[in-house]
Amino acid sequence: MGVSPRMVAAAWSELESEIGRWRDAGRLVDFWWRDDDAARPARAVERLFSLARDSNVPLALAVIPAQAEPALFPLLPSRADVLQHGSDHSNRAAPGGKKTEYPSQEPAGPALQRLAEGRRRLAGMTGAALLDVLAPPWNRIPPGVIAGLPACGFRGLSRYGARRLALPAPGVVEINTHVDIIDWKGGRQFIGAEHALRQAARHVSARREGGADPAEPTGWLTHHAVHDESAWAFLAELFERLGPKQGVRWRSARELFGKGLPIAR
Repeated sequence: MGVSPRMVAAAWSELESEIGRWRDAGRLVDFWWRDDDAARPARAVERLFSLARDSNVPLALAVIPAQAEPALFPLLPSRADVLQHGSDHSNRAAPGGKKTEYPSQEPAGPALQRLAEGRRRLAGMTGAALLDVLAPPWNRIPPGVIAGLPACGFRGLSRYGARRLALPAPGVVEINTHVDIIDWKGGRQFIGAEHALRQAARHVSARREGGADPAEPTGWLTHHAVHDESAWAFLAELFERLGPKQGVRWRSARELFGKGLPIAR
């Protein structure tokens, strides 16, 4: 049974009502946008960049260092920042384990070495667009690797779900995403407007009520390579409907992570 237009309208109303509660209290709702798995120019990447330009919403593009091609970066929108998406996006989990580049059974040293090499490779292609922020593939990374991130030049971490700590390790600021618009277990399709909007409303409400860190902006997570037409249409509507006039502020990754702790180099 599909989702009716009435159900989608109700979900929009739920999110907009929650934003209204913040607005009535004299507060803006902060959102941010991260897109994963970029590497090279492609039709989906061009559409992603076009959407970012047309909407004027800042984009945090998580790029895979080992697969990255220099031709990608001159195409970046003016309000786009580059995050490092792991090292090579290879699954090193034990058989049957959840996918991760950095399994808990692996010593931190080799993982950190791969990250440092990936950082050097990206820095040589991106210039000022690259931030000192890691978005680990599959959003998984063990504490030992997190603790070693500052020594590799990282001062930011972005995973999925409400953060438990703003500083998961000394010198590392965590700002996560909270609404993944792709249903990975249900055929890698758009999760649907109703589901996405209700996820966002829940996190925004939890921030207001103290169930989640109120200082962590609600993050929208996209994956351009697997978007269908309904996913693209939803994002365009989201960016058009929710802006400063409605009480929403779209924050750039540079602005958010720029307030993190400095790293001793």
